[in-house]
Amino acid sequence: MRSNITPKVTLVGAGPGDPELITLKGILALNTADVVLYDALIDPVLLKHAPKSALKIFVGKRLGKHSTPQEDTNQLCVELAKKHGHVVRLKGGDPFVFGRGGEEVDYIETFGISAAVVPGISSAVAVPASAGIPVTKRGISESFWVITGTTSSRELSQDLALAAQSTATVVILMGTKKLGEITETYRKIRKENLPIAIIQSGTTREEKITAGYIQDIEQKALENQVEAPAIIIIGEVVRESLRLAEVYREAISVVSLQSQ
Repeated sequence: MRSNITPKVTLVGAGPGDPELITLKGILALNTADVVLYDALIDPVLLKHAPKSALKIFVGKRLGKHSTPQEDTNQLCVELAKKHGHVVRLKGGDPFVFGRGGEEVDYIETFGISAAVVPGISSAVAVPASAGIPVTKRGISESFWVITGTTSSRELSQDLALAAQSTATVVILMGTKKLGEITETYRKIRKENLPIAIIQSGTTREEKITAGYIQDIEQKALENQVEAPAIIIIGEVVRESLRLAEVYREAISVVSLQSQ
């Protein structure tokens, strides 16, 4: 171990998936990395911004697959910073939006190591935007909720029941496995006709959008074989997307024919 090492960790938000959506500040942090600890949803091209001599270590987590426990990742940040210097912890989206970034900073700083944060573009707003869905729009939605679909106890967040009562747009992360529970929450308050979209691998070449209403989205998701990572958007703003205009035009046509 070099005697002149100054341990430092920088948490960098890589954005929602498209590698061009990382910030300039994030790239500059990578440029000076001695070690990069990166997550599963990181586009590998981003690693090219780090020096060739930098260690690149995968510590990602994917649903249903082997993963590196969070505690191990925290320890790696400290150990590698002490041994090599500047560790960049490259995380999808924004480190502080369901990214456990706050926990990592707390742990790192208990060892007297400097921890900086470079915010990232959160998938909660960027993925809907890339599909033409504004999470807020004057006259339609005055606010939006961002809710986790799976809490630390593996349950659907109880906040959804509160959000569903409002006119706000609701964006749910990590909720594909809870789609049935999510739609049931809205059915209970008679909102079966509320527009909903599921965007899989948003902002990337593999992006796939499934849209409809609370009453039919489960069947559509099954037919389209929707898988994680995906973001769920619920609210009237969904029908504002020009890319989804045909979906809702068809639905209106069907209702008109049935009423004749």
